[in-house]
Amino acid sequence: MNPNSKNRLTLAQRFLQPSNSTHRQYEALRAFFVDGVPSAEAAARFGYTPASFRVLVHQFRHQPERNFFVPTPREGRPPGRQRRLHELVVTLRKQNLSVHDISRALARDGETLSPAAVAAILKREGFAKLPRRLDDERPDQPRPVTADVADVRQLDLTPRAVRTQFGGLFLFLPWLRVAHLDKLLARSGFPGSQMVPAPCALRSLLALKLCGNARHCHVMSSVLDEGLALFAGLNVVPKRSFLTEYSCRVEPACYPKLMRDWFDTVSRLGLRWGASFDLDFHTIPFHGEDALVEKHYVSKRSRRQKGMLAFLAQDADTRVFCYANGELRRGEQNDEILRFVDYWKQRTGHLPEELIFFSKLTTYANLSRLNRMGIQFITLRRRSPQLLAAIALTPASAWRRIELESPSRAYKTPRVLDRRITLSGYDGPLRQLTVADLGHEEPTLLLTNQLTRSPSHLVGRYAQRMLIENNIEDGIDFFHMDALSSAVALKINCDLQLTLMASSLYRLLAVRIGHGYEVAKSRHLFRDFIDATAEVSIRESEIVVRFQKRAHNPLLIAAGFDQTDEVIPWLGKKRLRLVFG
Repeated sequence: MNPNSKNRLTLAQRFLQPSNSTHRQYEALRAFFVDGVPSAEAAARFGYTPASFRVLVHQFRHQPERNFFVPTPREGRPPGRQRRLHELVVTLRKQNLSVHDISRALARDGETLSPAAVAAILKREGFAKLPRRLDDERPDQPRPVTADVADVRQLDLTPRAVRTQFGGLFLFLPWLRVAHLDKLLARSGFPGSQMVPAPCALRSLLALKLCGNARHCHVMSSVLDEGLALFAGLNVVPKRSFLTEYSCRVEPACYPKLMRDWFDTVSRLGLRWGASFDLDFHTIPFHGEDALVEKHYVSKRSRRQKGMLAFLAQDADTRVFCYANGELRRGEQNDEILRFVDYWKQRTGHLPEELIFFSKLTTYANLSRLNRMGIQFITLRRRSPQLLAAIALTPASAWRRIELESPSRAYKTPRVLDRRITLSGYDGPLRQLTVADLGHEEPTLLLTNQLTRSPSHLVGRYAQRMLIENNIEDGIDFFHMDALSSAVALKINCDLQLTLMASSLYRLLAVRIGHGYEVAKSRHLFRDFIDATAEVSIRESEIVVRFQKRAHNPLLIAAGFDQTDEVIPWLGKKRLRLVFG
């Protein structure tokens, strides 16, 4: 072959085999519009999918004036700029500046060069990484203020005035004093140290629950707030790393003891319990690689994924969490309802009257055990294809209309099919209510051992249970009970115990305020009363918390919070007074 022809063929390949995306787009569009190559063939020749090539053609038709031959950014730079930047970077490194310092110094002179680009230049020039420097060895520049180390021995109670964003937390201090939290923790075996005793550690964690931060790691933005530290009884609240470290130090056996003692304590403080309870499982997602973590159903995402299964019991009347267990394996979850019944019997001396739960919470054999105990229940039956087919064949005359009492429901007159049935594993008859026209495409199947109660009452009660996910979501969302998936790996059992305590404190506050707040969600209470700035005056014998003027202050005054005069042991035995502007 002629060498000139071979060279010409090699050069021709430069056009036929594009080396960058712009050149490839040009050749593909030229083949389609100029050479008349079919769309699918042009797409295959230049490595496009048929769909993406159609998009490329569509864009070109709408912007035919596009210029494919523009100079690259590097070609548009003034000559010698790259060499000048190299020299500046080397000069600044010889002044012991880090890559970030060099990038900022160049930016002040109007030159844009990222830290990664600076690092690449220094690597090519043979510079090694700088050793880690002390703060006084770094260039003089604005830096974050470093908080002191948490140490109860450094608590400063000398007379002064401080401003805090967490003034509302002081509304809970009288209850914590009467609860004798230090004795409860000592009896439960919670660990502590001379710098951060157990009561100070738990009050720090509890404060974060009460103030409604979305994640525990947000404490780093509040470590300099002296009001938050005073609530905990420390000079400063512990840092983010402490939250994980302390929850890992607590033995798992400590939490059931504290849960029982705290239940008795809040009952003594005036929290009244109802007779009906909503039960549910909640999966706290886990995003690690631990093979021991099982997969559970996550309702929010409608899928199964790795997570920790937590069982929650909520009082239907007061909407307060009264029981939780975060150490469940898949083989243990069916019997958790019986463990809750035993717990309630031990704490109150009597069995719960009514339990409302989802069908997958337990088995028919356990339902039979509940019936023998005399405990009423309402649950759902799983809808099998055979059941749905049988319901579809039921004549219209067998159904009857009922009217629900709730005035806010959109579907207040559902159709009901009331029957007695028997199930394998359950001793005796069960009542099955098939409910249609309740807002769902398929009928709802209710199972209950309440054989004489009216259908409207049973359907209305379970319709209230439909909101349990919303009520429990209040605890999950507001009390951020998903810490396992956040930047701070707080232990699940620790997180659940803090949620129980925070929930009951909010209910105590709601009951004392009254005026309809008894059934308000925790986020509503936080917005109206807890999310308040205040001026804290530390005096010789008292601590005065003066709240700014707010629309809801008269409700706090009417509830007697302005008469607060409590001695707080962990604040130098000074008396706490609350003043509302």
